[in-house]
Amino acid sequence: MSSLHTSGDKYRNYLDDRAAKAQDTVYTTSNGAPVPHPYESQRAGENGPLLLQDFHLIDLLSHFDRERIPERVVHAKGSGAHGVYRTTDSLEDLCLADMFQPGKECPITVRFSTVGGESGSHDCVRDPRGFSIKFRTDEGNWDLVANNTPVFFLRDPAKFPYFIHTQKRDPSTHLTHADDSTAFWDYLSQNPESVHQVMILMGDRGIPDGYRHMHGYLGHTVKLINKNGEWVYCQFHMKSQQGIKFITQEDSANYSPDYSQKDLYESIAKGDFPKWTLEVQTMTPKQAEELWETEKINVFDLTHIWPHSKFPLRKVGEFELNENAANYFAEIEQICFNPAHMVPGIEPSADPVLQSRLFSYPDTHRHRVGVNYQQLPVNAPRPNYRMANFQRDGAMAFLNQGSRPNYLSSIQPISFKDRQVNLDKTHAHFASNAVTFLSEIRPEDFNAPRNLWEKVFDAKAKERFIGNVSGHMANCKEEEIIKRQIGIFREVSEDLASRLEKATGVKGYPGIKGMKFNGTHNGMARNEGDRVANGMGAKGVRLSRGEANGAPVSGAHKGLANGQNGTNGVH
Repeated sequence: MSSLHTSGDKYRNYLDDRAAKAQDTVYTTSNGAPVPHPYESQRAGENGPLLLQDFHLIDLLSHFDRERIPERVVHAKGSGAHGVYRTTDSLEDLCLADMFQPGKECPITVRFSTVGGESGSHDCVRDPRGFSIKFRTDEGNWDLVANNTPVFFLRDPAKFPYFIHTQKRDPSTHLTHADDSTAFWDYLSQNPESVHQVMILMGDRGIPDGYRHMHGYLGHTVKLINKNGEWVYCQFHMKSQQGIKFITQEDSANYSPDYSQKDLYESIAKGDFPKWTLEVQTMTPKQAEELWETEKINVFDLTHIWPHSKFPLRKVGEFELNENAANYFAEIEQICFNPAHMVPGIEPSADPVLQSRLFSYPDTHRHRVGVNYQQLPVNAPRPNYRMANFQRDGAMAFLNQGSRPNYLSSIQPISFKDRQVNLDKTHAHFASNAVTFLSEIRPEDFNAPRNLWEKVFDAKAKERFIGNVSGHMANCKEEEIIKRQIGIFREVSEDLASRLEKATGVKGYPGIKGMKFNGTHNGMARNEGDRVANGMGAKGVRLSRGEANGAPVSGAHKGLANGQNGTNGVH
């Protein structure tokens, strides 16, 4: 592919093209041939039909027909920007990742989003927000794929597609739950572990005032490993330095459909760069076992939170967004986040929902963007070494690794870096028979929601919460569903349930002890027949519930040197 003439190759560089001004370009077809005017077409005579030989017109229309890629199934409506992360407080005692050395910086891209709506939906809907960060470190990309809430609606991974279906349009009426909330509340009333997230969603944080004024939470538990091979469990938090603000349900209709996008873009454009603090909570394996034994908090449960009083936040670094995307499609729509993208020193835990996302996220990117999605500039890693592997070809392979062998060759050997983490030590405590598992609702699942109602919500916040829930329930067509949901709320607080009964005019059930759920085992049921989900429990068949509800019990980390690092590294 060499030539005596370089032609215009110097102009076919991504960064050069991104920065080029329109007045410095020449209009051409996709193959680079100049065209004198984009609106011309070739016809058979002045009043005749079009000619198939008119490549410019055919090229134009055929590409136009293919301009869209499938939108994300969830998190379709989003905004984003570029910036920089800086480690201000070393985490080297707990994590060997190069990026956590003091003073270390790396470029980042952040994408914020709503969850349930389509790409053209309103920014100010009552919905969780996605908060994902791509850290381009010297050791590869680390994708922190988070939300603006510390918990989620579920802890059993197989529920996720079905839950999302209830957030989408009805298959018959094609209405969202803004007009028909029946499916939304039906799912929640059959899966009561969702109540903590429902409390947050229907509270003031349900509609954040743009993306700049909200926190972010990984929600999932991961592992941090240090240079000595010692590891701790970890939760990541992103704290907005702008503070948090919210929009009330009544006021949300007064905002433009793209309010959050406009607010983020314009603040960066005028130099008002939003910033967040990156913080961690950590605990040792021994502490995780004790937390379950003493307080029934499960570190693998996406509906549980870690008490800050016992596991205080520790600052690690800060990041700011200081550059808007030059091209939204190329830099925000095509960016792909994957929770399996980790760097040495960060490993997944046994959190079952996290484990399922490790597969699901890259799978959807390969479908939506293509098998070589990581070759796109916005997704490409930027390590401080020339990266290579034996992945080749596929649609739109651009960096196809030249003539290098596509196997482990002894003729042209590839280089390797020594393993920094002993995975046998980090994950070896898992040894068991294969089991089927479905979580069970238990009294401890209502502790955090109860604290939210009794200790966090003030009088005005409680009034807004009741108004938000009752207003949303007004579109639910089945009274039985409302009765069930009020029964679930009664386990949180009698005061909450009584207020909802007054607001909705529906008398709810007196708690969940007499209820059967189709999606969750009921560990609080009076009758054994109501305890199993969906009538499961044929003779001779092991029920899918577990004694510890999926938590790490005493001795679960047998053989590990527990407690070496203490809480947040403090001995």
